[in-house]
Amino acid sequence: MARKTKVQAADTRERLLDAAEAVFRIHGVAKTSLTTVAMAAGVTRGAVYWHFKNKADLFSAMCQRTPLPWDAILDPGGRPVEDDPLASVRGRVLAAFGRLADDPRMQAVFDVVVHKTELTGEMAAIARQQQRNRSECQASVETMLEHAVRVGQLPFDTDTMLAARFLHAFMSGIMREWVLDKVAYDLAARAPCLVDTVLAGLVANPPRRSHRVRPRVRARANMV
Repeated sequence: MARKTKVQAADTRERLLDAAEAVFRIHGVAKTSLTTVAMAAGVTRGAVYWHFKNKADLFSAMCQRTPLPWDAILDPGGRPVEDDPLASVRGRVLAAFGRLADDPRMQAVFDVVVHKTELTGEMAAIARQQQRNRSECQASVETMLEHAVRVGQLPFDTDTMLAARFLHAFMSGIMREWVLDKVAYDLAARAPCLVDTVLAGLVANPPRRSHRVRPRVRARANMV
């Protein structure tokens, strides 16, 4: 009996998470009440509070259940290509696009997170965690780009921080737009072309570190 109760509780929790994905995507997180989630799951409001402290806790559990495509940047499923770091960048970005293209649940959660969530008030802690995740992702890409500079794949004065932010913005923009209109094109099929175009531009003309002359040096030159 105890085992059956445990299984039933786990099933109820999954139903609540499924319902949260659906109603958050339709109505947005801010405008969705826990009562609405309970009704969509076919359970009582009390059942929601049995499993989750509040809406923020429910939202967090929904995100934890379904990894987002950014995880491919941090966990590519293989060792980096030490003598070809740009190939590592390419492989990880393609892995992120591929995961999103192949997983309807990831698409739903990603859509909720980026389009249907106001990360204020009770969601502020989640906003901070997402910012940490973005920073970690960008730092990982920047490390690979720094390696690309060392092995001569990028110019010595490449601004790797700005380049990493550019790649992150490219990925984010593609994914945000695609989940809103998935019939526009086949993301998995077109991703290699998109990524290769961006990387080719980065190699040909990357953002460069600025070399500003120090004020005191300019002053000395003016005196001369």
